[in-house]
Formats: sequence, structure tokens, C-alpha cells
Amino acid sequence: MDDASYDLDEAYEINGPDDARRMYGDWARTYDKSFGAAWGYIAPREIAAILRAETSPDVEILDIGAGTGLVAEGLRGLTIDAFDITPEMLDIARPKGLYRKLILGDLTRTLAIADASYGAVVSCGTFTHGHVGPECLPELLRITRPGAVFACGTIGPVLDGAGFGSALARLVAHGKISPVEWHDIPIYEDAKHSHKDDRGLVMVFRRL
Repeated sequence: MDDASYDLDEAYEINGPDDARRMYGDWARTYDKSFGAAWGYIAPREIAAILRAETSPDVEILDIGAGTGLVAEGLRGLTIDAFDITPEMLDIARPKGLYRKLILGDLTRTLAIADASYGAVVSCGTFTHGHVGPECLPELLRITRPGAVFACGTIGPVLDGAGFGSALARLVAHGKISPVEWHDIPIYEDAKHSHKDDRGLVMVFRRL
């Protein structure tokens, strides 16, 4: 699949970390053009704007599932580290100069990151079909400081089907996070493809 065009329906069929690493590795070189630009993909811009409104300019941010840096393009001037499972995607992000550092890792495992390292977490396209579920939330809370803000995108079917609702509710109930605020965002702009009317949901909360 070298230099293949991005296929959203194929991405939605990803089954676990190894599948994601392989598929996004194949897509990396053409991702910005064949998906970001060609699909009118504006969700990264929308999520970046939400995070900017919720945090201070001196905070250290972890962009999980950073890919080629589409979210970070909307956060220029802030201190951001990239975390992704796919080295090829990080290779595309590197020369853009958007990130302080690039971290290769798997969100479904223990992260090689010290406790209380970050004041914010942002993500777009990570909490979706076949990618990463709510099992990573306790580990993300571990590596963030009290008061850290999360702005993470998902979509309705994943929110309902992957257990995010109950996982977030339990974290609120146990005093781990603030009540979650939700933002309804467009995912695409000026698009003509079959997903053009899809909407995203952005979960915003703070670590307590």
C-alpha cells in the first residue's frame, strides 16, 4: 500500500495497535494531502481552538495520536510534545518544527513518561473505531498534573460503543476528573464525500 490514498472506512476497521501501526505507516507520506486536504478535514483545527480557549500559553501539552501534526498546526507558539504509535507519521511531523519532542509509544501500554509531566492533553482521531479506548485514561491522568485540561475528540458511535461514557462517569464519581463538558464540532468542511456531514464530539475535563 506504498503511497496509498487514505481510506476512512478502512481506518475504521483497524483492529488494535499492530494494525494501526502498519496502516498509518503506509499512509504517512500522503496523509496530509490525501486526507487532510482532500477530505476537508477540519476537526484538528476545531479541537486545537477548544484547547487554546481552555488553557494558558505556558502549559506543556501532550498531543496523543499526533500523527503528522495536524492538531499542532493550530497550536503554534505553544510547548507541545507528540506521542504516536507510528514512526512514519512522526517522521512527517518532525521537519514541520511543531513539537518540542517526538515520543514513539503505544497508548494501550504503560507510558515511558514521568508522573505529572504535562498540563494538558489533546487528541484528534485517536478515540475512534478500532483505535484506542478508555483503558488509557488512568495512565494519561498519571502523567498529567492536577488541574491539567484534556480536550479529546471522539465520535458518537465510539462514545456509545467503546465504553467512554461509563469510564468517564466513574472517573467523575471517584473524584479523579471534573465533570465533562462536550463540544459538538464539524469534522469536514466544503466536502463532497460520503462522510461530509459527520460530526465529532470533544470531551473537555480537568484532572483533579
